[in-house]
Amino acid sequence: MAALLSTAILAAETHKAAAFEIFGIRLWGSAEEDDADVVDPLDYAVTFEVAGDDDDLTKALENASTLKGDEERPVSGSLGLLAKARNDRERLIAALFSKARYDGVVDISIAGKKLDDLQPDAVFDGPQPVPVTVSIQPGSKFTLGDIVLKGDAAGIMGADYGLIAGGDAASDAILKAEAGIVRRLKEEGRPLAKVTGRTIVADHATTTLDVTLDVAAGPIAGYGETTVEGTETVDRDFTVYMTGLERGRQYSPKEIDDARNRLLALEVFSSVSINEALALNPAGEIPIDVRVSERKMRYFGAGATFSNTEGAGIEGYWGHRNLFGRAEKLRIGGSISRIGDTTEIGNLNYNAGIMFEKPGVIGPASKFFANLKAVSEHPDAYDRFSIGGNVGLSYELTKEQTVSGSLAVDYSDIEDVLNPDGKRYLLVSLPLQYVYDNRDDKLNPTRGFRALAYAEPTYDALNGNMFVKLKGEGSAYYGLGADNRFVLAGRVAMGSILGASLEDVPADRRFYAGGGGSVRGYAYQGIGPHTDGKPTGGLSYAETSIEMRYAYNDKIGIVPFIDAGTVSTSQFPDFASVKVGAGIGLRYLTPFGPLRVDVAVPLNPGPGDPSYGIYAGVGQAF
Repeated sequence: MAALLSTAILAAETHKAAAFEIFGIRLWGSAEEDDADVVDPLDYAVTFEVAGDDDDLTKALENASTLKGDEERPVSGSLGLLAKARNDRERLIAALFSKARYDGVVDISIAGKKLDDLQPDAVFDGPQPVPVTVSIQPGSKFTLGDIVLKGDAAGIMGADYGLIAGGDAASDAILKAEAGIVRRLKEEGRPLAKVTGRTIVADHATTTLDVTLDVAAGPIAGYGETTVEGTETVDRDFTVYMTGLERGRQYSPKEIDDARNRLLALEVFSSVSINEALALNPAGEIPIDVRVSERKMRYFGAGATFSNTEGAGIEGYWGHRNLFGRAEKLRIGGSISRIGDTTEIGNLNYNAGIMFEKPGVIGPASKFFANLKAVSEHPDAYDRFSIGGNVGLSYELTKEQTVSGSLAVDYSDIEDVLNPDGKRYLLVSLPLQYVYDNRDDKLNPTRGFRALAYAEPTYDALNGNMFVKLKGEGSAYYGLGADNRFVLAGRVAMGSILGASLEDVPADRRFYAGGGGSVRGYAYQGIGPHTDGKPTGGLSYAETSIEMRYAYNDKIGIVPFIDAGTVSTSQFPDFASVKVGAGIGLRYLTPFGPLRVDVAVPLNPGPGDPSYGIYAGVGQAF
């Protein structure tokens, strides 16, 4: 039977936990606690009416309405309801404008009286909930009419930004076009570029919108002084250094974006804003203002796993995000697994490690890292005890490209079916990696691709063997439709070990396939050559996966998928035995990524393969 994995993780910082819901279920806290600070609570009930049969428009208006969204929560007395209704009308009009509806009408009535007919101090002292009716006549959908670009934008083609007669007249589209025009001028090194005048005329007879924009580019300038506000425990000068905005270098909005992302990636700030000054300094430079808010620096967490074939497991960790004041990370953790799967303490899996990172060692784009780890594990393929560590450096060539290299030393004692008496290794290796990643979201991408190239030359000092482990991976994502409701995702991976025989390569360094991160429907390490019923691993492998990710709504996704993979004892995959699995998954979208549950079956199982597999995790499968 395939393994069923369920994971529960508790992570905590040094502050009080707030109410929390998942899958619509409140795990802690209560609705009463949320509403306890409402003075003179007044309940109301909303009737929401939108003329016409445009379901998408109706949904957009309901989402914009705080009266509708907060219907289950009381307001603070009659004044609170009046204020909420007036604010809601403005929001709904803005929502109509965002859908190019410029002659729509929004009427709101409370207790049977129209909002404009109510006195500012009206009191609703009748039975609760107070009836509220929101009635909307969306009106006609407008298109763009005459487009005029003036000032420093006179030479820019409005069509390049969607400003074209007959085009989308939605307010969001016009604002996006304005931002694009200003961004283009800023990319020339002009930090003060802005829209200085905007004239928009709606012609209700022709349902067209005439747009005139006046844009001032401003002078080309370099960076001035960078100032930082909001740091408490993080070194302020270090924060300035990590922006990478060198004084005197020509201004670039892309560099501003990169600086913001780099500061957030330090994981010591919960928010970062970087703003240019409103005017140049006497030297003709643009001063830069950075405002940050620090996170709690210490954290800890615990987790548990259970599998009906591999037993239970527990883990725990403690970490510090700002050890010496310059965003140095320290994390200490450990885990025990196979509890219940074996009755012998010595056959449990143990894992303990310590990790240290220091950013900015040779420039803001660099990071030094060091790890020390001890492992005692007993999967089906081998029994291993090892202790090792590595030190290295990663460097961000661009926002999309990262390279890394390290020196790793690992001592291990491994017993497997090819070395039944056990064998000791002292491996010295130089792992090298290149990653290109332009995905729009790391946990739930809808477009872009990721490519990885990995090489690890290794010398076994105890046995005199040398080999090189090579891996390549690529994944691509293509959203279908304007809202990316369907996303086609694919992955390909291959690897090869050169320079040594299968017996001379430590069992944990060989290639395996099967399981939740590989070919679903098969057991972990279950694909590939076996000897005496145990997997031996291989010198090469190849895998591929394809998924169609369908967003049923904003929270739930359904994902049918097919995986395939092979493992060979030769140095290059021979594809003599390719295993294929297929299944369907459920995704629940959360702020920290999708929660994933996949169910898969093997399509061409062998005698020892399971009949199905169930896998759970956070984030998409790839």
